[in-house]
Amino acid sequence: MNSNPRQITLLKVVQELGSVTVEQLAEKLGVTLQTVRRDVQRMAETGQLTRFHGGVRVPSSTTENIGHQQRVNLNSDAKTRIARSVAAAVPNDCSLILNIGTTTEAIARALLRHSGLRVITNNLNVASILSANPNSEVIVVGGVVRGRDQGIVGEAAVDFIRQFKVDIALIGISGIEADGSLRDYDYREVKVSQTILTHAREVWLAADQSKFNRPAMVEVGTIAQIDRLFTDAPPPAPFAALLAEAQVQLHIAQ
Repeated sequence: MNSNPRQITLLKVVQELGSVTVEQLAEKLGVTLQTVRRDVQRMAETGQLTRFHGGVRVPSSTTENIGHQQRVNLNSDAKTRIARSVAAAVPNDCSLILNIGTTTEAIARALLRHSGLRVITNNLNVASILSANPNSEVIVVGGVVRGRDQGIVGEAAVDFIRQFKVDIALIGISGIEADGSLRDYDYREVKVSQTILTHAREVWLAADQSKFNRPAMVEVGTIAQIDRLFTDAPPPAPFAALLAEAQVQLHIAQ
């Protein structure tokens, strides 16, 4: 494809942010929504970009996630809104498990004013954030530390979590596919997440809109295992029907 200067700039913006809405692109480029949509359509047809409901991202790999810092910046405003919505629903004086992910890290920041929480996590970033709350207790899972994002994985982590049964598991995910499967990239991380799903009285999933129809290699579980989904926009088809069928409570962060 012979890209014009505007399309080259558009591609650089998406590569920098990882994912961006059409409205954000129009604002950054100083052009109309119609112009951005036309450019995005052409660039998606040539495989330079991948479209999702309301936006565009770099083409996805099913085998490897993007870098941690890039994920921190990716849809950061949406993650903040989702985190506030989750925190508003979490009562004081309860037990939680938070897994690996930048969305759960945002949730940890939103929980800093809570009291009486007992939090188990395999995410050293979450542990570092919540350890600043003197009114809650943080328990760090044992296992192998994954240097690129401070996640703790492996069989030791699985065995550690099996000791507990918490009130709420607050989990993030890399992708939700149209068959209702929840997916991630590292099978060692997935083993830990699967254990978390079965050792909580309720499971709350926090996922921004870019996670819908995002492919990843390893299945963590299914939508039917979730009690509540917190997201930032109404899910596209067929997810609304899947959530209704599974009787999942849907929370749209404002």
